[in-house]
Amino acid sequence: MTQTQDQTQDKAQAAFDSFVALWTTGTTGGRRAPVLRRPDEVGLAYEDVTFPSMDGVPLEGWFIPAVGSDRLVIHNHFLPGNRYGYPGHLPEFGGLGGFEVSFLPEYKALHDAGYNVLAYDLRNHGMSGQGNGGIAGIGLTEYRDVIGSLRYAAFRPDTKGMKKVLLSVCLGADSTAVAWDKHPEEFSEIQAMVMLQPVSGRYIVEEFVKGVGMEDGYEKFDKAVHERTGFHLEEQSPLLHVAAVTVPTLVAQVRDDTMTRPQDVQDIYDAIPVEDKHLYWIEGTDKRFEGYNFFGTHPELPIDWFDKHLA
Repeated sequence: MTQTQDQTQDKAQAAFDSFVALWTTGTTGGRRAPVLRRPDEVGLAYEDVTFPSMDGVPLEGWFIPAVGSDRLVIHNHFLPGNRYGYPGHLPEFGGLGGFEVSFLPEYKALHDAGYNVLAYDLRNHGMSGQGNGGIAGIGLTEYRDVIGSLRYAAFRPDTKGMKKVLLSVCLGADSTAVAWDKHPEEFSEIQAMVMLQPVSGRYIVEEFVKGVGMEDGYEKFDKAVHERTGFHLEEQSPLLHVAAVTVPTLVAQVRDDTMTRPQDVQDIYDAIPVEDKHLYWIEGTDKRFEGYNFFGTHPELPIDWFDKHLA
């Protein structure tokens, strides 16, 4: 084997190890992404809030009030981000897209359209507590946090009577699907949902190992994930759970996303058993993380969906 081949294999192995760490812990380089920005940077008043997950893990978040409004959006973020977004423009976190994801413009638009916003960090992300030994379940453990947010919104004096909708992103979308399947009674107050880029483990890992050219990469990845978390990749898919969804649902996805395959999202969408649903393909990019910024520049998509179903 030549030196060049050795170097190529070393790079592939390093990329493999890094992605396994990301997949199983929600961190990059062993560090959580910081909550780098706050709502007042875009002129929003907000309250720092804390509440327990279903199993008691302490969760940290923001409540952004829209005075006089009786509408509430609960926001569930992606991995490895947090309620703010993701600091991909910083060198330490630049391996995923290389640019910043910020939900603040999205929150601003929702607020200005008359929506209160509850955004929080899932376990093992941002400033929330550690749960399950710090491992990521890709929804199989984080679903408890979604339920914690629903209970908080249902019992908080100024939100308990509000009309409630969900905006769930990637890991947040997967977690929402698992929660709905396991505890449908917790979703009785939810009237509509937007799922941005739900994802199945198999597809995203298959595309990754193909990209690094690692022989038997999927099997090796699945084995590594199982040894670290106790879960197999096939378990980590909202496709197994979205049949429980009962409300009008908009699904959005970057069509040419190089990190996964469009068929995954199409299958997830097709499995949602409601008549009032829509699949929106985000065009003009192949970068998954640009999809996370999409509602910040096109907030009319979720706002129109929510307005339609809360009229």
